[in-house]
Amino acid sequence: MLDLAVWLSETEWSIALHESLYLYPWIESTHVLSICLFFGTLLFVDLRLTGKVFKNLSISEMNRKVLPLTIFGFLVMSVTGLLLFYAIPVRNYQNIFFRIKMLLIVIAGINAFFFHRRMSKEAKIWDKDSSIPKSMKNSAITSLVLWSSVIISGRMIAYNWFDCDRQPQPRWINELTSCEVDYSLFEGIDGF
Repeated sequence: MLDLAVWLSETEWSIALHESLYLYPWIESTHVLSICLFFGTLLFVDLRLTGKVFKNLSISEMNRKVLPLTIFGFLVMSVTGLLLFYAIPVRNYQNIFFRIKMLLIVIAGINAFFFHRRMSKEAKIWDKDSSIPKSMKNSAITSLVLWSSVIISGRMIAYNWFDCDRQPQPRWINELTSCEVDYSLFEGIDGF
């Protein structure tokens, strides 16, 4: 995978995007705004499903109105996120927070899949008797925690605490981030 990231970083478009005076910041800003749209709309639905807020609103009606905005936010967020990765693929690939973010996105996606599958079948029942199953409430809370963690991890990518060019670092950090390090240069230093 590192070879692919290196190859991507050497492409003309990747270099141009990373060095762009205006395009990269515009993509980054669009990414942040689309995160706000995605998470903001997700927040409404998940909070409604906890049964603590928006009790007067029908779950199926809220989902019908909000879901298109959530999907739009997710699509824009995904495209801009891929472009941000493409601009600096090696640094992103070797960033521990990027890896955590990708893992959390996969877990959140699995949760969302099962969440929406069940919700599409049972939401009208919940509208009638106002009884949301505990498992769905837990899934909504899990969704909020996972997506909040994705956002926090994404924000942490900007910091270079564990970048490969910051040596010496403990071996386990270098192994987690796929950093290739000549450890003979650091003999005698604690942790090596």
